[in-house]
Amino acid sequence: MTFDAIDKKLISFLQTDSKQTNKELSSKLNLSVTAVYERIKKLEQQGVISKYVALVKKEKVDKSFVAFCHIKLVQHTQEYVMKFEKEVANLQEVMECYHISGDYDYLLKVIVEDMEAFREFMVNKLTSINHIGSTHSMFVINEVKHTTAITI
Repeated sequence: MTFDAIDKKLISFLQTDSKQTNKELSSKLNLSVTAVYERIKKLEQQGVISKYVALVKKEKVDKSFVAFCHIKLVQHTQEYVMKFEKEVANLQEVMECYHISGDYDYLLKVIVEDMEAFREFMVNKLTSINHIGSTHSMFVINEVKHTTAITI
C-alpha cells in the first residue's frame, strides 16, 4: 500500500495519541471531519491500523523488572516448535516472543515485579515447557528508548 503525505501524518498523529477526535485531526491535517473519518476507516480496513490500545506504565502496576530470555529448543521439529509457541503464548509474563535466527531459537521479553518473581516464572512456568534445551537471561538496567510508533 502506498501512503500520501496526509496518510503519513494521520498515522503519526494516531500513533502519538489515538484518542484524538476526528475534529482535532481534521484541524491538524486541514481536512474535513468526513475525510479524516474515511481515511481512518480505509487504514483500518486494509489492516494498516490493527487495533487501539492504552499503554500502561509498568512502574505504576508493579511490573518494572524486565528481562530478555534467549531460548534454545532441544530439536527443531515442527511438533516441538508448535508446542513451544502455543505454550509460551499463554504465559502472561511474556510480553513479546520472537522466533529468531542465530545461536538461539527464540527471544522473549518478560515483565514481572522483581527478581524473585522472575525466578518463580523461570522455575515454575518457563522451564516446565517441554523441549527447552537451554535458556540465557539478561536483565534491563535502564530503558534508554521505548516507542511503539513506526515511522512511515
